[in-house]
Amino acid sequence: MNTKKTKNFRVNPHAITLLNYHFVWCPKRRKSVLTGEIKHRLQEIIFELCTENNWRLIALEIMPDHVHLFIEADPTLAPSVMIKRIKGRASHHLRKEFPTLLKLPSLWTPSYFCSTTGNASTETVKKYIESQKNK
Repeated sequence: MNTKKTKNFRVNPHAITLLNYHFVWCPKRRKSVLTGEIKHRLQEIIFELCTENNWRLIALEIMPDHVHLFIEADPTLAPSVMIKRIKGRASHHLRKEFPTLLKLPSLWTPSYFCSTTGNASTETVKKYIESQKNK
């Protein structure tokens, strides 16, 4: 197989995959709490999780009241497990490090959005996420 065509794909002995997930989630009551040091720390936590789980970060925008995350991941992990890990670790650390977040009954809503993209629309989703910071 041509390596140029497979450079963005995950290759293992039994499969070649390209699974890009676009996640969006919000703080409880859509409060605008993801700013300053909290925003910076959330970014660090997401970077750590991507490294630990071998997820490729494509785009990330943390808005004051929601998060857009676009990652490529191995097919052995369900998106529901991925978002649970992200929201769980972020909530644990952020509420421990920033007591002002304890005013919320929980940091995140239980809901989230997830969609997958094929290779053709990856650039479109990436541009959309990057445009969010200009709003």
